[in-house]
Amino acid sequence: MNGSVLITRVVLKNYKSIASCSVPLRPLIFLVGQNGSGKSNFLDALRLVSESLNTSLDHALRERGGINEVRRRSSGHPTHFGIRLEFTLPDSSTGHYAFRVGAKPKGGFEVQREECRIYARQALQQDNFYVVNSGQVEDSNPKPLPPAADDRLFLVAASSLPEFRPLYDCLTRMGFYNLNPDEIRDLQPPNAGEVLLRDGSNLASVLNLLSVDSPSAKDQVVELLSKVVPGVVDVTARHVGKKETLEFRQKVGENEAPWRFLAENMSDGTLRALGVITALLQSSNGGARKKVPLVGIEEPEVALHPGAAGVLRDALTSASRHTQVIVTSHSPDLLDDKSISDDNILAVINKNGQTIIGPVDAAGRSSIRDKLFTAGELLRLSQLTPDVAEVQATPESQLELFGKKTH
Repeated sequence: MNGSVLITRVVLKNYKSIASCSVPLRPLIFLVGQNGSGKSNFLDALRLVSESLNTSLDHALRERGGINEVRRRSSGHPTHFGIRLEFTLPDSSTGHYAFRVGAKPKGGFEVQREECRIYARQALQQDNFYVVNSGQVEDSNPKPLPPAADDRLFLVAASSLPEFRPLYDCLTRMGFYNLNPDEIRDLQPPNAGEVLLRDGSNLASVLNLLSVDSPSAKDQVVELLSKVVPGVVDVTARHVGKKETLEFRQKVGENEAPWRFLAENMSDGTLRALGVITALLQSSNGGARKKVPLVGIEEPEVALHPGAAGVLRDALTSASRHTQVIVTSHSPDLLDDKSISDDNILAVINKNGQTIIGPVDAAGRSSIRDKLFTAGELLRLSQLTPDVAEVQATPESQLELFGKKTH
């Protein structure tokens, strides 16, 4: 893989509050903006792709209230939404995957067009691709392909072919997190533990597998957690009947032997910190074949003491060397480090109900690059905003959903 980058560019059209955007991504990206600006909507578009392939498009839309809650509401009354992902696969192949979903009467929907193209790596080779229009395969290489349906993403069927399976595997193994301490605290049913669930409700299984597959990664989880929660010396899965929970070992006072605490006795901040750190290091489970290529985390700093921001920032940076990391945040403390460049930041604002996502404006870029201010200091001053003029000047070619390249 090219560094740790899976998704190199995201193009969205009419997705919730986002009318349109075309943004490049790097190994580590901070989506920064006030509450309600639309940060989570950007991350949710990527999550919808993964969920639609793992379950079904119908299920993913129903989880969001139906297509009428997903497509943007505006005076223009758009009847569709579209997503395009440009990617780099583990074997360094590049390509794009895009689809447009249109609304039908009574809350129905159809996949109006879907296109996947994996670019040939040598001049005499052909691209592997398919184009599907309203449930009919229009063109492809290789041929023939399985039949299509207008209410499902065709990549699921195409994944039966070796040409498209690597892309399917990568997109379905992306992980997106809004961790819920109550779910982590409750007794959890055991599962395979290969990928942490969105709310953290299989954290015990994931840590248990990590301790078997990669003890060094498990040790790193504990080491990082101990910097957030002093005295923690270990965390293990503990079986309680047919379910399991987490058991923490923590030094207390002058006692030589660490005390044992179950998850139900730990604070929200401790459980969230453990969930975030595990999400970032979980790719050690199952080896490279089962790698989690992209991790998206909503506001990882929630419920953590500001003093823990540096530990969290180091964990995000370290993980981004192996897994692409995207986080939403409005925490100055998390960004308060001169090692965070303007290239790591997508600034987000909501203007008249419309989300604008783009690079930091010229003044902010200059301040960060010249080391005059950190990104966190600019955020405290409300000076970390997108370059609206640059966003509005985005060429139409970069906003197209379909076609070989947008840049």
